[in-house]
Amino acid sequence: MTDLVIRALDARTAPLFDTLPDPLDQRGAHRLTRHRPDWKRVALRAGRVVARGAWWGGPDDTSPLTVDWFDVADGEEAAGAELLRTAPWRVGLELTLPTGWREDPVRRAAAGARFAAARAAGYTLLVERYRYRWTRACGLPERPGRLRFAPEPDDGVFLDALRRIHAGTLDAHARAAIAGGGSDRAAREELDFLHWFPSPRAWWQVARTPDGDLAGIHVPAHNPESPCVAFVGVLPGHRGHGYGYDLLAECTHHLAAHGAESVAAATDQGNAPMVSHFARAGYPVLGERVHFTAG
Repeated sequence: MTDLVIRALDARTAPLFDTLPDPLDQRGAHRLTRHRPDWKRVALRAGRVVARGAWWGGPDDTSPLTVDWFDVADGEEAAGAELLRTAPWRVGLELTLPTGWREDPVRRAAAGARFAAARAAGYTLLVERYRYRWTRACGLPERPGRLRFAPEPDDGVFLDALRRIHAGTLDAHARAAIAGGGSDRAAREELDFLHWFPSPRAWWQVARTPDGDLAGIHVPAHNPESPCVAFVGVLPGHRGHGYGYDLLAECTHHLAAHGAESVAAATDQGNAPMVSHFARAGYPVLGERVHFTAG
């Protein structure tokens, strides 16, 4: 077998990235995503691309936030692992997969090869998530009218709410953040991430019961590609009433009122309450997303 060559790309050599066939059709899944040419890398054997990766971040980020696109040719898991291992950035890895990929032998094998390469490079599976995209054709979800929504300019209110929401959370990323740095640090990191979105801070809202008790928060946002549900969370004392749906419905209405033709969202597959709320709110599953953490 010929020697492997790892190559960073630029605007001139970026077309090399598109020469590897992909049975998982990540190009279709990433049609709205902007990947910088200089954050793309390929592995070549005898001049042929056998593995590739695209790192992603916002337009103002000076380094990538995640590996957003990664795949390998048949039998080239070791090349994929080397591509990840030698990259100058050690960040999380997210694999975009089509719905039902496990039922298709070709797609299951392609996903398995990527998983194997990621693990060989020291990555650990964190969680599998559903990806959603609401459009106006889905219709606006009904507002139950049980909660009172209002903007809240005080970051301290949101920080305290995030800290409380994280208690008993089903979200794998939040649980990992708590395990790695404690609840205060996890809440602060979540707040910082919400500030990362370029949409107005004034869009963030708190939700209160009719007697004024804080029940939850939601953050309508716009990421670098599209409008999205950035965060929905119910405080522990108010769980069990289905308020997650109320928050999601209000978030969707807010974005639609600000001109959104579509809204992106995601939740952990194991988060049964939110999966149910997305279904009730008319959000179709667009695909799946498998998250790995960097070891």
